[in-house]
Amino acid sequence: MKPTKDDHAVVDLLDVILRDGVILQADVIITVADIPLVGLSLRAALAGMSTMTDYGYFEEWDAAQRQLARAPDEHPLLPDDG
Repeated sequence: MKPTKDDHAVVDLLDVILRDGVILQADVIITVADIPLVGLSLRAALAGMSTMTDYGYFEEWDAAQRQLARAPDEHPLLPDDG
């Protein structure tokens, strides 16, 4: 039996990540000569925007971007062309 290559595996994985989301967490300590010098605590969330807003992330940003898309001339932070 020969192994087969599934070309859709990456697409399926990306679809699941964007639909359901994933959280990556890492704690790293950098040492030199058994002396801890730097400690890092990293956390990242990766998901599609609809999943992020369902869980309460980026709600204000999403609402602001949607408002900007509807009426770009009324955005207070953009320079006036006139």
